[in-house]
Amino acid sequence: MLYGENHAVANTKQAKKRVRQAEKHNENNTGMRTKLRTYIKKATAALETKDKKQALSAIAEAVPVIDRMATKRIISKNKAARQKSRLMKRAAGLE
Repeated sequence: MLYGENHAVANTKQAKKRVRQAEKHNENNTGMRTKLRTYIKKATAALETKDKKQALSAIAEAVPVIDRMATKRIISKNKAARQKSRLMKRAAGLE
């Protein structure tokens, strides 16, 4: 549990449950955030190759993941929109 130096020890049954839930949610969110970053890196790497077909394919895979993370509130909807916009803007610059 989170009984480290900087954490208060939970005293009530409810507080102990919230600590358990927070640990579980933190673990799940970390995995989802990692997945999001992976898809964005794949799309960015595809954009670096200057191959428009490959880049658009990678972006098409990344966009639903970005939207899903925004829906699950892993990232804010504004951050999701910003990331999608930047990817699409770079893709539009390819020939």
